Amino acid sequence: MPAERAGYTVTMFLIDTSPSMNALRTVDLPPDQNGQVHTTQMTHLEWSLQFVKLKIQEMIFNGRKTDQCGIIVFGSEDTQNIINDQSGGYENVSEYIPIAQPNATTLTKLDMLKATQSFGDPIDALIVGIETQAAHLASKKTWTRKIVLVTDGESPIEIEDWEATVEKMNILNISLAIMFVVHCYARTSVIDDFEPSGVDFDDEIFGYAEQDKNPFKRVNEEFYRKFTEAMTTGIVGTCEEALQETARPDIKQTKSVLMGTLLRLGDVDVKPEEALELVVKTSKCTALSRPKSWKKFAVREDKTKESGQDEDEDMDMEDDKEEVAKVAYAQLKMRSEYYVQTGEVDAEEDVKMEDDEENLLEPKEKEKEEPSEEGNASHLEKVEKEQLVRGFKYGTTYAPCPDGQFPRLPTQKGIDICGFFPAKNFRRELSMGEIQYVWADPSSAHQQAALSSIVQAMYEKNVMAIARWVTKDGMDPKMGVLTPVIFDEVDCFLWAQMPFADDVRKYNFASLDNLVSKKGEVLTEHPFIPTEEQLEAMDSFVDGMDLMDAGERDEEGNRTAWFDTLESYNPSIHRTKQAMFHCAVVPDLAVNPLPPPHPELLKYFEPPNRALKRSRDALEECKNVFKIKHVPKKVAKTRKEGHAHAQDDDEDLLLDGKRPSLHTSMSQVHISETTTSTQPSTAKSKAKAKHDDSETEEEDEEEEELLLDSVKKPAATPPPAAPRNNQPLPTPARSMSPDVDPGRAPGRIIGSTYPLADFKKNVAQGDVVTKAVEDFAAVITEIVMRPFSSRRNSELLECMQVLRETALLEDEIDAWNAFLVDLKDKCTSEPGNQEFWSEIQNVGRALSLISNKEAKQNGGTSKISESGAINFLT
Repeated sequence: MPAERAGYTVTMFLIDTSPSMNALRTVDLPPDQNGQVHTTQMTHLEWSLQFVKLKIQEMIFNGRKTDQCGIIVFGSEDTQNIINDQSGGYENVSEYIPIAQPNATTLTKLDMLKATQSFGDPIDALIVGIETQAAHLASKKTWTRKIVLVTDGESPIEIEDWEATVEKMNILNISLAIMFVVHCYARTSVIDDFEPSGVDFDDEIFGYAEQDKNPFKRVNEEFYRKFTEAMTTGIVGTCEEALQETARPDIKQTKSVLMGTLLRLGDVDVKPEEALELVVKTSKCTALSRPKSWKKFAVREDKTKESGQDEDEDMDMEDDKEEVAKVAYAQLKMRSEYYVQTGEVDAEEDVKMEDDEENLLEPKEKEKEEPSEEGNASHLEKVEKEQLVRGFKYGTTYAPCPDGQFPRLPTQKGIDICGFFPAKNFRRELSMGEIQYVWADPSSAHQQAALSSIVQAMYEKNVMAIARWVTKDGMDPKMGVLTPVIFDEVDCFLWAQMPFADDVRKYNFASLDNLVSKKGEVLTEHPFIPTEEQLEAMDSFVDGMDLMDAGERDEEGNRTAWFDTLESYNPSIHRTKQAMFHCAVVPDLAVNPLPPPHPELLKYFEPPNRALKRSRDALEECKNVFKIKHVPKKVAKTRKEGHAHAQDDDEDLLLDGKRPSLHTSMSQVHISETTTSTQPSTAKSKAKAKHDDSETEEEDEEEEELLLDSVKKPAATPPPAAPRNNQPLPTPARSMSPDVDPGRAPGRIIGSTYPLADFKKNVAQGDVVTKAVEDFAAVITEIVMRPFSSRRNSELLECMQVLRETALLEDEIDAWNAFLVDLKDKCTSEPGNQEFWSEIQNVGRALSLISNKEAKQNGGTSKISESGAINFLT
């Protein structure tokens, strides 16, 4: 089904208001808060108008000016339509609401609609609807036309020449040739068919059949089915089915507007003969959908009561009061005012950080120190927005930016292909934002052939392109990837935005199967390392939860996938929308509560029974193998601080994590108690803290051996001396910043963040020199081959000098020579890093190979001669 253009639609609702629509019916209401089911009485007209109002709400919800509707009633007491005004006839058919963009007033007028004592012909109403649409869309031939006929089927119908009406509708459809569909809605969520939405028509698919049906209604129902079957598009459905289908989650496919830009391969300015520039069009492939934002309302204040007006003035403004009384609520709107603090400011308060903690234990003293609201107001001066300068936070200060933004890069509009990489290396989890199509210019066959050749070449090579997209001259660039896509009749690209390297945070986690002790030894058996039996049990559990064959069977009897992204909907969007629609048309939610969600919205809320049944045995096996048991929360022993910490449920699951000691930080309670303690008690607490720390260190000594890169815990901070009388309590120390990622790969003891410091630290231990030299050499090579490594050239040269000295003194000469040969090969090859190798050549012999002569002076051996070491750098 081709995508439908959003908006540009006129829907005519033809509503039957004949006497039979005034008949009462019993309607089941949704369960209330207590789970009780209630019923209510309403007429056929009120029942059917619920569907009409829901469809009109959809138009109001979308907010498109090109989404319009009109209401025509047949069976009205008077006659008012364009055909009657011109040539008479078509009695009891009135244009109740002219064609326009619907609003809240449209729903209010529908609520005022009542059944009458007159009958109207549905065919007359249909013809009037066609002519009214044609008159309104005389100059808008590309617009979509839709008709909804709501009736109970008991109104008399003039069936003479009805074939001519169907033929005219089909002829008009052919003449327009662009989605000219005159239709109505009941069975599908999108109104795309002419459909008399019958009130309680028989429906075999829906499973409804009216008992003791009026013979006259039965004849009319057969006529409606015959009428719709003769149309190009037409269907008959029940009103109850239509009301249920309006709650179905609906994702309307719309046609995105093509935006022109340029696709460049190579530098068209410097080397135009080697570059390629194509005219392309972009359009949205996916669009992010969010729930509608809520608006805040408050009770409107009656200012007339507060003004104290006399009786004469009250009489003169009586009409105004009545108008105000009609609207009890008013929408709240945001208003911003700017103030600056004047006068003297305390130096300590001036440097206070915004994340400093407040002393919550002494609210009374704080209230005494804080000035009153009147005092604060006296130091605040209101300023206008024009007097302010925009600033951006930089650390603890703000960097002013008078122009509102910093200078932009001198970018040029277009999409520049920077390079290619294998598609298997694409990290899908880094894709961000919406997906865009990149098409060739539809009006140029030459451009289409050129783009198609690039797409097919990339598709055959199974590669993707790194691209830089600038939407407009001077705008900030976006980096992303271009994926080749080959459809049946056209080739194109899919664009996906990717983050910059600085925007990607890398988190290092301990390995689950590779555990290294502090001495550098690789452990093969440990409670933290899973056994083969545990791995097999977990594999069976994961295989049992496979959803690819947990769905229903297809026509051939094969199991299908349980989850389908096209049938999965966002509950926050569709349930919020359903609630808004229901509350807008229901006067009392206590009497008529919100109905339950549509079954399609809850389709994937529960896991499939097949997967649960299949994984039950595997789950029990995992519980037995892993010895899973419930661990109750442990409450630590009450400390002198006066409080204890309860462990979280997930705390015992952390592999190498340790709970920080209660003595490593000073709590507010501890500070509060020390202010009233005497000096001897303070000394006693110091001794107690020292004793507790010694016990903690002895208990954790064995566990610390497993953590190579563990950081020593700071010693317990002794409590401060008690302050003198009338002095403020000491401010707690600021929390420590999070540890910097050392950049250590699994199994290594040298990181890429501070490699030299890590190397010196490990060499000082004396028992992991060989491992340290090996890892240090590998880290230096990796940093040299990274992009933008020139910023660390001086640091890398210093690292190499320290590594060479250590290798010479610790008899690791072969490791240094092998490292330098490998580094030279990588630097001098493509893409390599010739710049860094030139830096090494400038240093000269001090960074060359270690010769046999030099090795003997330090008690070692080498296979490299002195001349070979000298000529190595040339």
